[in-house]
Amino acid sequence: MRRGISAVALAAAVALGATACGGGSGDGDAAAKDPASVSGSITYWDTSDATNEAPAYQALIAQFEAAYPKIKVHYQNVPFGDVENKFKSSAQSGKGAPDVMRADVGLIPEYASLSYLAPLDHTAALTDTGDFLPGPLNTTQYNGRTYGVPSVTDTLALLYNKKLLQQAGIAKPPATWDELIADAKVLKERTGAAGTYVNPDTYFLLPLLFGEGADLADPKAKKITVNSPQAVKAVTMAKKIYDTSSLPVDFANAYDNMQAAFKNGKVAMLIQGPWSVPDDLTGSAFKGDEANLGYAPVPAGSTGTAAAPTGGHDLVVYAGSKNLAASYLFTRFMTSAQSQRFIARKNGTLPTRASAYTPEVLKDPKIAGFRPIMKTARNRVSLPQVGSLFVPLQQEYVKILQGQEPVAKGLDDAAGQFRKLLPGFTVG
Repeated sequence: MRRGISAVALAAAVALGATACGGGSGDGDAAAKDPASVSGSITYWDTSDATNEAPAYQALIAQFEAAYPKIKVHYQNVPFGDVENKFKSSAQSGKGAPDVMRADVGLIPEYASLSYLAPLDHTAALTDTGDFLPGPLNTTQYNGRTYGVPSVTDTLALLYNKKLLQQAGIAKPPATWDELIADAKVLKERTGAAGTYVNPDTYFLLPLLFGEGADLADPKAKKITVNSPQAVKAVTMAKKIYDTSSLPVDFANAYDNMQAAFKNGKVAMLIQGPWSVPDDLTGSAFKGDEANLGYAPVPAGSTGTAAAPTGGHDLVVYAGSKNLAASYLFTRFMTSAQSQRFIARKNGTLPTRASAYTPEVLKDPKIAGFRPIMKTARNRVSLPQVGSLFVPLQQEYVKILQGQEPVAKGLDDAAGQFRKLLPGFTVG
């Protein structure tokens, strides 16, 4: 759980911010005006999968060093689950932090609020911004400034088993949650497969909230909205899907069981992201038959709009870096259209630049399937505490799904916990 800033941490953050503001402009000018003159060394923390993805990034770094022979990049692969605490600890102490880091998009507001990140507006790191997809670009913003450059992106979609839908006589995937419930009933009757599997992780609840025009909070109005009428409607629908259309959920091991059920044909439709596809293709329903895996936007709520959270990773520059010029150039190189095409071909991840979706990149069925779905992606609420908000909501959501408490009470209880995390916010 992410907690509030201690007095010591706040003082360190202020000092760090002052240091960064005092020493960054000259380096930025050098990177922009005469890149070939920039020299020195930087450390890069990469959080990609060490076995399957990291080799492509290491190859890309070799290309960077060939293009900028005066700059040396010290590469470190840091496990995704460890990087948040490791970075915050090193940034707060001012010792051991990387110059550039691959950061989860959901952490940008928190890091920026602590003054751990260098603002990138008007630096060599941030160029050709019009080429970025709107969803990923929006994840880099906090309080009107830019603190990251989009590297890879993702969102949630409705993945489905084409053959099961065809066997049930369903011509196309459901466009609304009501249609999903109706289709699930037909699927069960005609194929024996469950319609879906409700993931009790509240990240997967966001499409239902967004589909009702709801969110966790409203930063501009300083209101907690997780228990608004729209949110109650969204969670009521989630409970209905759970009760009528989901395979029974093992809450102790929900994700793995959900994956196993879908890839082996026991579940016909799933709200999932592109990261799951390599695993999906190992199951009996899709192995050797990748064309059987269908991609569609998440179903829409009563607003008629389908929307899912923007995920992925941005490259960020540490505010206390002693070589901002090299850090800016490295960030620009790693997020260029050419680099993103290289990574997409090697790793199968979704680029953040529109121009990177070339015919060759789109030969990957997963990338081709998710590319149009990215139009439905929207940001999570931009608050430093956003990660912490999911903890009390998760606790209440599980109780709601299990029938231990009514929807309205559960969300009211979550809102009460939100007030402790969001000082100055009122309950809407």
